[in-house]
Amino acid sequence: MAHGDITHIDIPVGDMERAKAFYSGLFGWEIAEIPGFEDYPMWQAPNKISGGGLAPRSADFTQPRSYVEVESIDDTVAAAVEAGATVLMEKQPISETSWWAVISDPDGNSIGLYEGVTDAR
Repeated sequence: MAHGDITHIDIPVGDMERAKAFYSGLFGWEIAEIPGFEDYPMWQAPNKISGGGLAPRSADFTQPRSYVEVESIDDTVAAAVEAGATVLMEKQPISETSWWAVISDPDGNSIGLYEGVTDAR
């Protein structure tokens, strides 16, 4: 994927088993736990391109969040802040070769940033 592509969508859920049954039954999504990402099942749409994760709902994660692939999280966060964004979560590692961060745009929308490569994408 290239800089600016939406690469992943997380959906917050309160009941993981119910959510897996709902999304797989309604949309035909394949949902599986991937080694190293236990308790965070990944979903993939039938087109084998769209996908994301089912993540535990929390006070600060109540709505689906899209993740945008970027060449550099550091550069993108700096540009976003200069353009009026707020950093909700600083850059964190996912694996040895991938990172993520979360910003809020000037309208308050939460946007995830993703840099790198993982086997779980």
